Amino acid sequence: MHDDLSYIYAIVAVMLALGAYQVIRKRFDPFEPIWLFLVGYAGVYVIQALSLREWALTVRGIDVVTAANYRALWALLWFLFVYYLGPGRWLGRRLPAPPRGWSVVAVAGLSPLLFAWGLYCAWITIVQGLGEDVTASPELTVFRSFPFVMMVAGILLMVTGRQPSAPRPAVFLLGVAVVAAYVVIWMFNGKRSHSLIGILAFVCAYYVTKQTRPSWPVLLTTAFTGALVVAVAIGWRNNPKYERSPTGFLAYLGDFQVSSILKSLDIEDDEESEAEYARVAAGVPKSYETKEYGGFLLMMDTLPEKAEYDYGANYIRIFSTFIPRFLWQDKPLYGREQWVQAWIAGSELKRDEEFTSPAIGILGATQLNGGAVGTSVVMGVIATLLAAAYGYYREYATVPCVQVWWALWYYNAWFMIVGDDPAVWFYYNWGFTCLPSLLLIWVINAFSPAQERLPLAPAAA
Repeated sequence: MHDDLSYIYAIVAVMLALGAYQVIRKRFDPFEPIWLFLVGYAGVYVIQALSLREWALTVRGIDVVTAANYRALWALLWFLFVYYLGPGRWLGRRLPAPPRGWSVVAVAGLSPLLFAWGLYCAWITIVQGLGEDVTASPELTVFRSFPFVMMVAGILLMVTGRQPSAPRPAVFLLGVAVVAAYVVIWMFNGKRSHSLIGILAFVCAYYVTKQTRPSWPVLLTTAFTGALVVAVAIGWRNNPKYERSPTGFLAYLGDFQVSSILKSLDIEDDEESEAEYARVAAGVPKSYETKEYGGFLLMMDTLPEKAEYDYGANYIRIFSTFIPRFLWQDKPLYGREQWVQAWIAGSELKRDEEFTSPAIGILGATQLNGGAVGTSVVMGVIATLLAAAYGYYREYATVPCVQVWWALWYYNAWFMIVGDDPAVWFYYNWGFTCLPSLLLIWVINAFSPAQERLPLAPAAA
């Protein structure tokens, strides 16, 4: 067996051993963030690493590929060590306690506003996708950038309606309808991440409010449904055969091939775009460097010999993103310059300063942060963050505020893997949609009158 393959198979063995141990010990919790983290990790550093191996060896060579796969193995082992044996769980249990009640009045007042706001943002996106000319001031552009608050409204209603101490089936079903509408709308808009989030958050909210966990058939159905909505969104976005209208979308769904799910999971090759097809027809080999694994190989091959590290400058965006450009017009995109320069220096294709978009995965990002040292630091921090968050959730699992937060947060473990920055989930969506909404409902519940609160159900074993 080649060394590069042995590291991939070792990653698989570690994941399977951990899963089997948790199942046998009856400790497996599908809403623990480590599992979505591992799903994303396997997708990039196992599935892509295997499916793109021949291309990787041709373009980057056996030494780079072997070093990359070795990095993926020890980074995973280090992450698991910190997650299970580090201070995360201890820190999570010692954070300030959440409000112990739940104001139905606050939910009734806030949910319609969030739903209407999210629907407006979605409508603007649909109108722009249909080719209509929509212009707006910078202030209005900021205002319509919050479509995810619609999901917040749906989860608030679901959690409120499903409290064991005071169930409200009609409120719960209304929340389900809002979440379903969100998933369908964003499939129509061709956004795979938003659609997948809707599925994951719905399943989590459904079960954590009852303090139970889904059966294996339900988990398999959830996995299939998630893969299905991702494939539908990707296929609809990239398919030019159908009119961009609700009628065209229905026609597309009628002709949808379930086998296309394999392409969205990187198990089968993607269909070539027109530009890619032209290059291949001209005798230029097809490039996969814009896949997460391909971007990781580029960073491994380029830094630090051909370009400079960013030394974690990208994480400044956790704060700078929330300063609107109409207040800071020349605001830099921290870390982007080093990202682009690495692509220009290491790409097999011609790139320029305007190059944008492709993700490099978590290990590509940590290599850009500072090589092996940067990888060790960032993976350790992420492991501590996930462990602390899960420890906090387990400590207060019967509290509605925490149930809403967890249903709207745990899936971000997957986004940490597949982006061009392990913190992109925060300043791409969550930080300016979920965070303000949850802080508001948190504060309202902390100071709401006792008569407006639901009694808490006892904690399950």
